[in-house]
Amino acid sequence: MGTIVCQTCESTVEHFEGEKVTTLYTKQCPNCKEVSVQEV
Repeated sequence: MGTIVCQTCESTVEHFEGEKVTTLYTKQCPNCKEVSVQEV
């Protein structure tokens, strides 16, 4: 079982099936993208 975590807010973005327990980091989750667009 793997987890994809947002680097910006550290919230869990998605889970995926895998042989090992894995944590992957993504630059921005959809939540953070919306926030950064609103700030501009």
